[in-house]
Amino acid sequence: MTRILVIEDTEAFAALVEFKLKTAGYEVDIAENGKVGLEKARSTPPDLVVLDVMMPVMNGLQTLVALKGDAKLKNVPVMMLTAQSSEDEVVRGLELGADDYMTKPFSPKIFLARVNSLLSRSAKS
Repeated sequence: MTRILVIEDTEAFAALVEFKLKTAGYEVDIAENGKVGLEKARSTPPDLVVLDVMMPVMNGLQTLVALKGDAKLKNVPVMMLTAQSSEDEVVRGLELGADDYMTKPFSPKIFLARVNSLLSRSAKS
């Protein structure tokens, strides 16, 4: 089964994303901050990471750099899902290695379509 790691500090939002992904047939693991997420990813590499930016302990951009800098995880696709919506923030996330960038609030249908697209591209490479 395809495993998705959601790194999100807002419990209610993490639960919503988890529900949408599980309903679509994915196995989901939740981490409440970047440090815990990085530990979980290193322990059991996911097929995709959905990553918030604004989090305590280790923010999403720091986590993204750590994921992409890890030889075991560098090819795992990462989707940023965040309230950070300025053009500069989006560009920065993509330049640091994010494979996709969505802003909150989001459309669940578009979110799932983009998740499926990332996983499909990842499987082909």
